Amino acid sequence: MRIVVCVKEVLDPDAVNSFAVAGRLVIGDDGKSLTQTAIPRLMNGFDEQALEAALRLRDAGAKATIAVASIGTDPSNILRHAAALGADEIVHLPADPSTLDGHATAAILAAWIRSTGAADLVLCGRQASDDDQGVVPALLGERLGLPVVTVARAVALSPSGDAVRVTRVTPDGDEVVEVSLPAVVTVSSEIGTPRYPTAARKLQARRMKPLVVPTDALGLGMADLAPKTRLVRQLVPALHGHCELLTGAPAEAAKTLVERLAQDGAI
Repeated sequence: MRIVVCVKEVLDPDAVNSFAVAGRLVIGDDGKSLTQTAIPRLMNGFDEQALEAALRLRDAGAKATIAVASIGTDPSNILRHAAALGADEIVHLPADPSTLDGHATAAILAAWIRSTGAADLVLCGRQASDDDQGVVPALLGERLGLPVVTVARAVALSPSGDAVRVTRVTPDGDEVVEVSLPAVVTVSSEIGTPRYPTAARKLQARRMKPLVVPTDALGLGMADLAPKTRLVRQLVPALHGHCELLTGAPAEAAKTLVERLAQDGAI
């Protein structure tokens, strides 16, 4: 069984939020990109959970080879992190993400998957923490002609081994579906905290070099890579804090708080 996990390098969302709260998050003159260079880059959290889903399938007894692929200028750090977690193959698809939209990204990933002889299961994070669009997995499934199951909190092989049972997160509770392989499944944060790599795996991963597959080797034309959507402008929302401190003895402050909440209609 061959499992492909698609991962993306993003700015650390916690660091971005900290910069925003401190009023230090600045958009450049192009109106599209951030000027901060001190914000660390890491693997998109949902994608790391998709890799965790793949590793859990193997832990449960599936005879699986796990390949992790990423598009970017230099995603070697997150690919080595994937290797340290347990990926068997790590693949770099060189391209400037700022020039690609979801359609072009899906085109590159689909072309590479086909070039490797396809995959039995493709796992993706439900969305990326930088743009929060979540469109690439659906577009990837469309290009590969595969069914897509979204927002999984658990993925398990069926007893026959030719399908996966996916527990989906819905507003009305969990939903369990079974989909024949090959398929594309997106993984949500409800799957739980991903594992940490061991020290030994980290050392091994340092010596593991990503396989670099140039985009022009995938048989894609200009039309495949031409964006159908484009980023026009990014904005940093203005943050307004309205905080009132209540002083006095605890009992008095508590009474004042209840009175204020009642006046405001909160209780």
